[in-house]
Amino acid sequence: MADAFPPDRILLGPGPSDVHPAVLESLGRPLLGHLDPAFLPVLDEVCDHLRTVFRTANAATLPISGTGSAGLEACIVNLVEPGDSVVVGVNGVFGGRLAEVARRAGAQVHTVEREWGRIIEPEAFVEAVQAHDAKVAAIVHAETSTGVHQPVAEIGAELADTDTLFVLDTVTSLAGVEVDVDGWSVDACYSGTQKCLSVPPGLSPVTFSEKAVAALKGRSTPVQSWYLDLSLILAYVDGDGGRTYHHTAPISMLYALHRGLELVLDEGLEARWARHARVGAMLHEGLAELGLPLLAQEGHRLPQLTTVGLPEGVDEAALRRRLLDEHGIEVGGGLGKFAGSAWRIGLMGHSASERNVRQVLAAIGDLLD
Repeated sequence: MADAFPPDRILLGPGPSDVHPAVLESLGRPLLGHLDPAFLPVLDEVCDHLRTVFRTANAATLPISGTGSAGLEACIVNLVEPGDSVVVGVNGVFGGRLAEVARRAGAQVHTVEREWGRIIEPEAFVEAVQAHDAKVAAIVHAETSTGVHQPVAEIGAELADTDTLFVLDTVTSLAGVEVDVDGWSVDACYSGTQKCLSVPPGLSPVTFSEKAVAALKGRSTPVQSWYLDLSLILAYVDGDGGRTYHHTAPISMLYALHRGLELVLDEGLEARWARHARVGAMLHEGLAELGLPLLAQEGHRLPQLTTVGLPEGVDEAALRRRLLDEHGIEVGGGLGKFAGSAWRIGLMGHSASERNVRQVLAAIGDLLD
């Protein structure tokens, strides 16, 4: 008899996270057409719930069809034209990805780089933005490759009354730690469904300020990507003057996001942040008791994504495979400078529980014994 598929797993990697049963159930609902009048209120409620979770009043708040990287690309290609000056903070993989997408959009990219595991000092980032007269300034709030929690409120405050557009990656932070788009004067922000929202991968929530939408409308060149052109997508999402077809919306994923956002709001944002903080601290303390070092800068460690060093001489990939095969627990390997010597342990959304922390700590202790 064939082994059961899919195998039973506890998803404690950098994403996807475990999905609540109610969200999985919503995926099985009968399909409706993406222009069906019975479906459109669901889409409207998704956008309203996203405004609450992003903490914004932005009209241009919506789910982009695609994973978090599609949201990243949507923010960049809609705001950047060839020759524009763009400053990007790079202290991990996803800051590097932001810079690469901006280069491909034709920007003159200037990076502010720091060692992996360290934050980018807000004052240094703002100084670079001013020095290069940047049209766009982009930084990662929760760097998934390192577990660093980047301070951004000071950056937003400094850029609020300037012409610079402030872009923020919240793929791993949204619904896990505080995100305040309006309070931090963020002009374009993107996330992903598969992390702290605990919805399957496939959608990227985004929000654009009025300042960002004005920049989009004032472009002198077409948006590089037709599929991600916000001026076209909004004609379907906002329904102003009727819903204009752009592409077929992923109906089942929107059902799932709708249910996932309801669960977030039922729990309450502050309560959800507190849960992540509590279980993250429990994991950090347990790893320290096992003698394993935390690699992100002290005082700037994410509770929902932890990079932890392994003992010298340990075969990281083999040990991680044993964790999967013997304990049914998935964690992520290190990236970049941490490759081969570290793990990335995620406690995101439905996966962020004390039970999961106890299980993964016991399993790691068993494997290292």
